[in-house]
Amino acid sequence: MRTVWQALRRPGFLWSVWPWRAVLYLGSGVPAGGVVLVLLLAGVVGGGVLAVVLVGIPLLVLTALAGIPVAVAERYRLRLVDREPVPGPHRMPDRPGLRGWLTTRLREQATWRELAYTLLFALVLWPLDAFALVVGLGGPLAMLGTPALMGDGEVKVLKLWTVTTWPSAAGVAVLGLVLLAPGLYALGAVAGARAALTRLLLEPGHQDLGLRVVELARSRLRLVDAFEAERRRIERDLHDGAQQRLVALTVTLGLARLDAPPGPLADQLAKAHGEAGHALAELRELIHGIHPRVLVDYGLEAAVADAADRSAVPVDLELDLPERLPPAVEATAYFVVCEALANIDRHSGATRAGVRGGHRDGRLVLEVYDDGCGGADAGRGSGLTGLGDRVSVLDGSLQVSSPVGGPTVLRVDIPCAEQACADISCAGILCGTEGERGE
Repeated sequence: MRTVWQALRRPGFLWSVWPWRAVLYLGSGVPAGGVVLVLLLAGVVGGGVLAVVLVGIPLLVLTALAGIPVAVAERYRLRLVDREPVPGPHRMPDRPGLRGWLTTRLREQATWRELAYTLLFALVLWPLDAFALVVGLGGPLAMLGTPALMGDGEVKVLKLWTVTTWPSAAGVAVLGLVLLAPGLYALGAVAGARAALTRLLLEPGHQDLGLRVVELARSRLRLVDAFEAERRRIERDLHDGAQQRLVALTVTLGLARLDAPPGPLADQLAKAHGEAGHALAELRELIHGIHPRVLVDYGLEAAVADAADRSAVPVDLELDLPERLPPAVEATAYFVVCEALANIDRHSGATRAGVRGGHRDGRLVLEVYDDGCGGADAGRGSGLTGLGDRVSVLDGSLQVSSPVGGPTVLRVDIPCAEQACADISCAGILCGTEGERGE
């Protein structure tokens, strides 16, 4: 059971922990509400009095933001009777620092909704909590303790009637015990209604969730930007550092071979020269895979042509790209084509493949096809699923048609208007790992 409402519908409610969780929830709200009321009154009165000397203005601002910590505490306290967490509605500030935080918070509707809840809590809710506890628990317990209070021969029960005999006191105690059960049920219902109201007022609304989705998308793109910048740095360091050293080593070994007399030493130099050449070729292939220079320098059409030349399966090209596209779109399309050609080489058994498409009506549409055995299924591996996820970051779509027996057609549709790409500054967002390939 996750809520007190669910517990109330079960026959063993009175013997479970839920009645006392409801009592603890309502009971903790009474002192908390009193403290909040005092702090709000102090903030408003003090800020109003000191506003004439400008000192009170920051105090009034802090009072307006008082709903934020109160809402955090209330979401935490809510778990006593409702175990389903309530997420916070606030988004990350647009700018770092106190000023950026204040600006963001004061512009959010959630801040003012939390302030409204705080006022309701301080003025209405905690007195109702106290009243419910007095009626539902305090009254039955006071009646149950009547025999213990008969020291002077009489006791006034609930300040309503006087009990002067022990049989009467015992009868009142039995009545208190009988009333305790419905009192606990009533407290559970009050706590459930109170929790539902708290969740309604403090749970993020549709607009808050939309803002959080936007913020999560932006944060993901910022992470991708940082990742791509690191990839470029690695590519540059390998190109300007390790590759140049291997080139110098290869040249040195080649000159040493020319000067060495025939014999074991010459054979060892020849072997070392060959190994250095292989290492240089592998390093160049690695650098090309990290971030191809042809894509940056000459654009998508040239990069796809280069990928087609390096493919083991012959590839026909029919591309209509009269102008350069936004970097994010070019990188996305290039790496999708590379992954698709790698899949064709590894899994399709095709004898021929092709890439066709172009830029029209503000969208880049590409199709990668082959005459292989077909049967590609995005649900059986992470390759096609990963490609779809990457294309979706740019608000694009990826469709695969691959009946058993072929042919297989992979279609990519990406919006490439400047405005659509202005919010997504991640030229390398499609730079995937080798482990994601495969149909």
